[in-house]
Formats: sequence, structure tokens, C-alpha cells
Amino acid sequence: MVTHSYLSNADVEAIDALYKQYLSDKDSVDFGWQKFFEGFDLAYNRNGLDSTPVSEDMVKEINVLHLINEGYRTRGHLFTKTNPVRERRKYSPTLAIENFGLESADLEKTFNAGIEIGIGPAKLKDIIAHLEKTYCESIGVEFMYIQDTERKAWLMQKMESSKNQPHLSLEQKRLTLEKLNQAVVFENFLHTKYIGQKRFSLEGLETLIPALDAVIEFGSGQGVEEFVIGMAHRGRLNVLANIMQKSYEDIFSEFEGKAFQDAIFEGDVKYHLGYSSDVTTSLGHTVRLTLSPNPSHLESVNPVVSGIARAKLDGRYNNDFKRIAPILIHGDASIAGQGIVYEVIQMAGLDAYNVGGTIHIVTNNQIGFTTNYLEGRTSIYCTDVAKTTKCPVFHVNGDDVEAIIYTIRLAMEYRQRYNADVFIDLLGYRKYGHNEGDEPRFTQPKLYKAIAKHNNPREIYEEKLIAQGGLDANLADKMETEFKALLQEKLNDVRGDSHVPQAAAPSNTWEHIRKATIDDFHVSPKTRLSKKELLSLGERLTTIPKDFKAYRKVEKLFEDRREMLKNGRFDWAMGELLAYASLLSEGHPVRMSGQDCERGTFSHRHAVIVSEDAELEYVPLQNISDKQARFEIYNSLLSEFAVLGFEYGYALSNPDGLTIWEAQFGDFANGAQVIMDQYIAAGETKWKRHNGLVMLLPHGHEGQGPEHSSARPERYLQLCANENLQVVNPTTPANFFHVLRRQLKRDFRTPLVVLTPKSLLRHPACVSDFNEFTSNDFREVIDDLDAKPSKVKRVVLCSGKVYYDLLAAKQEAGIENVALVRLEQLYPLPQNQLNALVEKYGDAEWLWVQEEPKNMGAWTFLLRYEWPKGLRNLSRKSSSTPATGYAHVHKREQDELVTKALDLEY
Repeated sequence: MVTHSYLSNADVEAIDALYKQYLSDKDSVDFGWQKFFEGFDLAYNRNGLDSTPVSEDMVKEINVLHLINEGYRTRGHLFTKTNPVRERRKYSPTLAIENFGLESADLEKTFNAGIEIGIGPAKLKDIIAHLEKTYCESIGVEFMYIQDTERKAWLMQKMESSKNQPHLSLEQKRLTLEKLNQAVVFENFLHTKYIGQKRFSLEGLETLIPALDAVIEFGSGQGVEEFVIGMAHRGRLNVLANIMQKSYEDIFSEFEGKAFQDAIFEGDVKYHLGYSSDVTTSLGHTVRLTLSPNPSHLESVNPVVSGIARAKLDGRYNNDFKRIAPILIHGDASIAGQGIVYEVIQMAGLDAYNVGGTIHIVTNNQIGFTTNYLEGRTSIYCTDVAKTTKCPVFHVNGDDVEAIIYTIRLAMEYRQRYNADVFIDLLGYRKYGHNEGDEPRFTQPKLYKAIAKHNNPREIYEEKLIAQGGLDANLADKMETEFKALLQEKLNDVRGDSHVPQAAAPSNTWEHIRKATIDDFHVSPKTRLSKKELLSLGERLTTIPKDFKAYRKVEKLFEDRREMLKNGRFDWAMGELLAYASLLSEGHPVRMSGQDCERGTFSHRHAVIVSEDAELEYVPLQNISDKQARFEIYNSLLSEFAVLGFEYGYALSNPDGLTIWEAQFGDFANGAQVIMDQYIAAGETKWKRHNGLVMLLPHGHEGQGPEHSSARPERYLQLCANENLQVVNPTTPANFFHVLRRQLKRDFRTPLVVLTPKSLLRHPACVSDFNEFTSNDFREVIDDLDAKPSKVKRVVLCSGKVYYDLLAAKQEAGIENVALVRLEQLYPLPQNQLNALVEKYGDAEWLWVQEEPKNMGAWTFLLRYEWPKGLRNLSRKSSSTPATGYAHVHKREQDELVTKALDLEY
């Protein structure tokens, strides 16, 4: 029996038994082993006749296969030349052949295992040389964990047949140098002309520009018509200028302070702005490029970009993944540290959020502000999060521009073929500090000594091309001189011209949408429907096909809904579903996602019905008519941040559709506070980007504790200014119906925050009759129609569920001197309507009543306004938590609140 340190005796015995089995019955052996034994017999002239035990030759062949698979393919990335300014960390065991049961004497031996890498039987030294070129040069690849064997085999074939080496024509090399020249000279020019101004230079990773140019050129040839790009601030100006083709004059104007002087929006710093353009590739393809605006909150733009891409897929590209591709450009510190990256990666393969794969490029400068990479993550690579969903990862030396272009093309081809995410880790450095005014030598003196001596990528590539003999030594200098002259000419034009460039216009899908004004919110537009229309829609909503066997309780629910059509009294769910059905029938697509939203957290919606055997689904809202618009509803993954960001992005590209995100409880929405603060509330003001997103936030104090009571309305109200948001707390199904329809019945789009009910979903008093749908529109304020003004001594102004508690107590006590007025729209505050009621009720005092503690809810917001008769507050006392965790305490507080509100002695 042959033994060896790399294979245990048990391994050899198992192979020996398998070989004997192969000799007696070839088809009973796994296909991979069949091919191996066939090759072995052929290579060693055994012809399947020798049934002697496993030989030394077979063990060596197996060891070479281990060297290929467990060595170079699996661990080769640890031993690459991918770091341009640092020595790589040392890893063990190494790829030394002794670690694989081989020895120097084997180097001259021929092994049939060479067939595995496509070079046929070959000497071991030649096999190793091939593997070194493929897996241990400027490109390192992590892919062996991919479970799909076809994908893995495709990558192997692509990489090993080319040895992961680029093959560019002389003209392609010249164009690459030209693009690299633009990237380097642009940064140098800004550095000399605007000393000390923040620009978040790309220097050290200028090869990103030819990389993006390559993905656009190659991708367009693969059928991509549009790229949607998300990136942070570093290198953004360079991307805008040299990829997006934003004019140099516009960029210089921003540095000079001339841009947007007459703008009606407050704007943002230049390295946060978005842009859209149409570019023409060298092959004549027209490609749409969209760079999403973003805040300084790193990686937060990722789900937004995905949402933009999905909306365009749904609306423009007929769900053909090959026609649009997202590109996300990450930082090394942020991709490792920001949890939103993980959330977005987990979304990638879900039906609700699939965009056909994203190209992820990490601009890895090996430092996060001042934090060393060893302090910024536990994992070996910043990209290790990609392994969560088995994405291939390419680590590339940022100084080797040809290797980068080769990798970009391979990644683009993979994405187009498999509609899956792929990651490129572009290793470079950061020439200056976090910004141009920062001193990096305080914290990384050794690294920055090396960087100071390091040539830029253009100089490195120029030297390489000259050494190859394919480039005129003066060409690079000529390119630099001519491009500098062009930039200087554009700068002179800007400095000598008072012309003020305007912001890039939104995509033409928004041309019919304008900015809202305060006058738009005084009175709502018509959203009513006829009784005939309601009945027709209601019939479709409440019909289950006869051959569909629904769960018994669901059938009963639909019977109850059909009864509502007969008696003309609709609950909350019916009001909501009728709103969606009406919009769909009018040609407006509706999309909703959120945790458990198909059924509804509180089991009220049942927009999707599951058959008893759980194999079939029926969606009534997809069966309104043959001509209806698209309806989509998805239970989301358990995420707030990523899902809200995605839906915000979707709404950015969906002006004529209703896009909705529903929180499981409003309390949990603060997990997405970054999206709320930086995008939804501020996007129009900062970036001139309209958005009609709807947020449904279940809210109401019902004794369920501090995490299931409050959507934190005070936080949204604090963000309100300049008509940037709508915050409503409707108390009737009809008013909810109207506010949803209102969102698409105006020629402007403003995000809508709806505080939705929980207990009111089944409250017997919370119903609306036909008249409220057919004769009314959205009512910003609902007066107390039972109150006689001459008798009223106190007007209780309230919002939301507390109204029903007050109403029940008032009716039970027969109180006539208190009027209950509901404030359905908190912002924009309907002051004209409120002032009319103040006049109507004469000398009556006004009391604001809220369930929330005094420091929460709407009270502090209402103090921003003047009240002709004054306004007192009644609420729970200020608290650090929204609600008590004890049901009996909640009841006592609620009873006390209601009693005081109706007691004129208070």
C-alpha cells in the first residue's frame, strides 16, 4: 500500500476501492472519478487492465489535482501581487509543492492533471507556471465556494484559458492611456487650482476611470442600455467629469461658487450631487448613465440605486435584466463596517428586489479616514460580506490598468450571463488625507512615506507601454499637455463669464411634475368615485375564483366584505383596497413592500390569498380588469433601512405610480432613520429630486408597551419645512382612501407619512359609508357635526385613535359643551380651515389632546404656529419612553386623559 503525508492511509484505501469498482463497473463511479481514472489509465498505459492497488503515480496525480483545486484555485488569492504600496500579509500553509505531497523531483514529470486546467498532460513546472499566472499575479480570485457548479466551471474556463491576462490591441492601449490621462491630470489640475478645497481626490485609484469606461463600453456590447451608479464622495467629481460627461465648466463653476446662484433649492456640496447623461460608446451604442445623489452616510445609497434600477426594469425595460445594470462603488472601510451592505446583498436574489445582479467595485485605499484596515475589520478582506450569497470576488492591483479592464469585462460578462452580483476589490491607496486639508502622516507615517515615492498609475502604464515598444515616448506628454490646456481654457471661460449653469434636469419621466407650494395644501383635489365605480371595484376585490380553495376563515372574511358592499359601510381594509383598485383601473401601477404586508401585521389586509394546500396564490388586486395597471405586493426581508431605501429609489423613477413601504410597527421605522432624514425629508431641497413615496406607520397607544405604541410622529414633524413632507393621521377608512388617491391626483409629488391604526382596524365605529367615498374628498380637518357652536365651551383638537376614546366617553356622558375636532393632516398644517373653526366656535377655549407623552407626539410641533384663541395641551407627562409596559397603568393613564379632556374644570 502506498502512503504519503498528504493523503492518509484511509484516503488511499478509499481510492483503491473506488478504482477497483471503476474497473468492474465504470458507470457505478461518480463521473468526475470516471474521467480521472480514464485519464490516468491513458497516461500510464494501464488500459484498464491493471487492477493492482493504487500506485505512487496515481497518488501523485491526485496530489497535483489537490494543488490545483485546494491550492491555487481556492487559496491562490492569498499569494497575489495585488497590493501596490504594501507587502501582503503572510499566510500558511503556502503553495509550496511540499505541502501537497510533491517534491522538486516531480517538477520535470508529466502529469495528466494538466488536462484539468486546459493545457493537456504537462510537466508539473508548467502546470505551476500556468496556475501562478492565472491566480497569483495582479488578479486574485475567490470563487471556489460557489455552489453552482456550472458557474464555477465557467469562471475556471474563462480564467484558466486566458491565464487571467488581458489582451488589448494597440489602439485599445492608447485609448486606455488617454482615459487614465484624463483621470490623473484632472485631479492634478484641481489640486493646483483649488488648493485646500475639499474634493475627495481619486488620486491613488485613478484606474477607476478606465475601469468604468470599460464596463460601459463592454456592457453596451452585451446589451446594456443603461447603468445606474451609486458611489460616495471620493472620486465622484472625476466620475462626473470623465465618465458621466458633466461639463468641466459646470464643475469649475461649483468650485468658483457660481453654480446654482438662482436656484430655488438649497443644494448640497458638489461631491454629493447626482447626474444623468446619454453617452455614445466607441462602437456607436448610446448608453444612459444615471448617478444617484447621495449624502455623506456611506453605503446608504446602495438600496436606493437598486430601487431606481428595479423601477426602470418594471417600467421601461420589460423586466429584461440584460438591458440595465446597477454599479455600486464602495469604500473598503464602509463595505466592511456598514450593515446596510449586508442587507442589500441579502435582497439581491429576492423576487421583490431582484435587479439581475449588481457590479460592485471597491475603491480600496486600505484606510478609513485615519483607521488602519487591521482596526476596521476582523475578516481577511473588506469584501468578505460577498461570500454570504456566494458571489465571486476579484482582487486586482489598482496600478495594473490592463488587469483591471480584463477583470471588469469578465465581471460584466458574468453578470449578464447569470444575472448575479459580482465584486471587484480595486486595491490602491489614498494620496492625501481623508480630504485635501487633512494630514495623514499623523497616523500612517510609514505608509505615506511609501505613497510619496510611488508613481501614479498613468506614469506606471506609460513606462510599461514604452517598454513594450508599442507607444511613442512623447505621446503621453502630448496627451497631458493638451488635456491641461483644455481644462485651463474651460476654467478661463468660467472665471470670465457670469453665466450660471443650471442643475441637471430630472429624467424626462418627471417633466410633468412641479414643486409644491403652500397653496397646494389648502384644499385637496377631487378624489371621489361614483357609487357604481365603487361597487364594480368592490365586486372584483371580494370575488375568489370558484376553483380556488381558500382557508375557511379567509372565505368568511371575503363574505363579510361582500356584505359591506350591500350595507354600504366599509372598514379600514376595504377603504384601503378600494383606493388601490381605483388607481389600478385608472392606469396607475401600485407597489407595496414591507414586513408581512401581504396579509398585514394585524391580519386585516389579505391582499394575497393562499390556497389551503399552500401551493397557489390569488391576488384580487391583480384581477380588477384586463386593462388595469401592474399591482405588486411583497413581504420584505426583515429590514427597515434597506427596504425603505429601495422603495425610495423605486419612487424616484416611478412618478405616475403609487409606491408604498409599510412598517411592521411604526416604532420600528427608526431603523431606517438615515433614509428618512437624508433622502425622504431632504432630497428635494438638496438635490431637486421629487418623490411620491408613501410610508404607512402603524401607531396608537393601546397598552402594548414602549416598542409597540408609537411611530414617533414628533420626529417626522420636526423634519417638516418648506412643504417637503405630508404627515397625516386619518381616522376614517374613507379619508385613508382619499389621501392615497390624492397622492397621484396632483401635478406634484411629495412624500406622504401616514400614521395608520391598529385597534381601529376592527373598531365598530371606525367605518365609512358610501357617501364619504362618493361625495367627499380628503378632509384635512374633520369638524364635530353633532356639536352646536352656541353650546360649546371647549374645542378638543385631537388626531388619531384617541378621538374614538373621547367620542365614546362624550356620548356616554351626554356632554354637549365640548366639540371634538380631528386634525387629519398634521403637516402642512391646514391653518385656513382651523382658523375658520376658531371663528365658528367663538369664545370657546382650544385644548390639544394627545395620547403621546408631552415631549412626543404633535404638541411641540403645534407650538411653532400662532393660535388665535391660544392652545393648551393635555397629554401624558414627559417621558423617556413612548409608553408604559404595564397594561393596567396604560388604562389608568388613558382614562385620566379622556376624563380631563371632557372636564371643563381642567
